[in-house]
Amino acid sequence: MLQTHRPPSHSTPFVITLDGPTASGKGAVAQVLAAHLGFAYLDSGALYRLIALIALRSGWKVNRELSTADEAHLVIWASNLDVSFVGEDIFLGEENVAQDIRDEEVGNMASKIAVCAWLRAALLDRQRAFAQGTGLVADGRDMGSVVFPDAPLKVFLTASAEVRAERRYKQLIAKGFSANMDNLVKDLNDRDARDMAREHAPLKPAQGAYVLDSSDLTLEQTVDVVLKLCAEQVNVPAV
Repeated sequence: MLQTHRPPSHSTPFVITLDGPTASGKGAVAQVLAAHLGFAYLDSGALYRLIALIALRSGWKVNRELSTADEAHLVIWASNLDVSFVGEDIFLGEENVAQDIRDEEVGNMASKIAVCAWLRAALLDRQRAFAQGTGLVADGRDMGSVVFPDAPLKVFLTASAEVRAERRYKQLIAKGFSANMDNLVKDLNDRDARDMAREHAPLKPAQGAYVLDSSDLTLEQTVDVVLKLCAEQVNVPAV
């Protein structure tokens, strides 16, 4: 992997945003970057998945039509969300739900509730609070466009639906879940359409973002590209 100098210390943390569609690899890239640079890491999608998990455990169905009362419940759950990230583990209170929130039903519910403007507003300050210490690598769908619009480095990571479906298929099989490629491609296309069409914080590259297609890149190659961009941003040579 490319070695690079860390960004110089500032009074405010150096923020790198990684946005992109489902299964574009932004989570894996963000984790490696955060570890390499010694930055904090925010998986913003996990926050929505945690709310989705709570909703499903409360008896909600993915095809539920959200009412005003439902949206109020989402805000209450978001405001009282007790979450912590420890490596690849994600804790809801004291329960490690890292595996639970990767279930496809949870992902579909998360995409559905993410259109709720009240929920997005309730989570905004919580996401910004992760920017502490030296720096932060934040991945999601609106990190560069809404949550951290002044971030010095914004990357929009994408890949074809077929490549993303294959990656997701391998992830699910490796974790012991059943999966069907045709269904995964359909689900990804449906989520993309829903995320791009929503009124509040639609999925799109942020202003000034570097669009990176990782369809033909390995994880390490993708990380190296972002590290080069980081080095260029802070005007120091990569070594």
